[in-house]
Amino acid sequence: MSQTASLTQTQEIIKHQLQLLWQHPEMAAQLPPIMLWGPPGVGKSTVIRELCKEQGVDFIDVRLAQREPVDLRGLPVPEGDEVRWLLSSEWPRDPNSRGIILFDELTAADRMLQVAAYEFILDRRLGDLYKVPDGWLICAAGNRSEDRAVAMTLSSALANRFCHLELAPNLDEWVRWASSQALNPSVTAFLRFRPQAFFSMQGNLERGWPSPRSWERVARLMTHKQLLSQDSFALMVHGLVGEASATEFLAFCRWADELPDIQALLKGDISFQLPERADQRFALCAALGYHLWRAEDEKQQRIYLEHFFRIGLKLPSDFATMAMMDAMDGKDEAEQLARAEAIFSHGQFDAWSKLHGQVLARAQQHCFDKEDGQTSEALPQMAGNSL
Repeated sequence: MSQTASLTQTQEIIKHQLQLLWQHPEMAAQLPPIMLWGPPGVGKSTVIRELCKEQGVDFIDVRLAQREPVDLRGLPVPEGDEVRWLLSSEWPRDPNSRGIILFDELTAADRMLQVAAYEFILDRRLGDLYKVPDGWLICAAGNRSEDRAVAMTLSSALANRFCHLELAPNLDEWVRWASSQALNPSVTAFLRFRPQAFFSMQGNLERGWPSPRSWERVARLMTHKQLLSQDSFALMVHGLVGEASATEFLAFCRWADELPDIQALLKGDISFQLPERADQRFALCAALGYHLWRAEDEKQQRIYLEHFFRIGLKLPSDFATMAMMDAMDGKDEAEQLARAEAIFSHGQFDAWSKLHGQVLARAQQHCFDKEDGQTSEALPQMAGNSL
């Protein structure tokens, strides 16, 4: 079995290549391009697109299977007794520009298109017509033959030039990412409760099936579900993640809807009672982390934090830790630091830490441990053991 890379490790490797490229532009021809392998919906192109956004550099997405060889090389135009080539305008021209060119779905391209891409990917040039600026990293992504997607084999000449990374779906990473993107908490709560529903390529892959990409779409659909009838909403969920996962998720949502108003809990308008059902506890904790930082002003934010801690002191350690880790997530490092500072400096944090600190430390260690390379389901397992 080949080694797999997490999304975090993938970003770390690509950042390393970018820094080398920018600090030592003379190494541009020596650094290997990165090839990302993995099943559909795992986030191969998303991880690169978001990294470019984070770094403030450009991103060019090339779907090779939708191109013709002339799109890469350029269009030949007769000029007297010579031929002049008109290159595509999408290739970067500014020698000081920076970014990533991603040849997405490379394995869906036939051999003729792969050959046409050789020179660009491997030599960073198109003959004497064009040279890729030194600030640009070249990457590619594709599905594996066992994924039952369109997948052609790479030639040995092309494959041998890449640094190959295989991505695997990771629930912990996806939940942290979903929290940082403020996706609807019902989806993250359900997937923590039923981690087996996160990713599955069993069943009919010609219809909707559960993957990180399809669950993101469900989460975004949840934000606007009031615009749909209940039956139409259910049909869309079935169409996104398949019958089995959708049936479980919709049942989970019906139980979660019986929870008290989370914002009213954080305002202190209603008293807190610990739900008896495990699925409702998962839904409660995800909703607490989601709503905590959505106060209208600083005064209300202090009230939200006060009642967040009061509720946390009444929760089992596993669930209190889950809510706390969600609360510390943010869209970037600055937001995460600001949230952590607000939490650690709060007057009730010491009491919370005495009660739940050991479980929090174990959970954080498990999440940040990069050596075992295993998909973490520690929090759901711990929470289940506490019931």
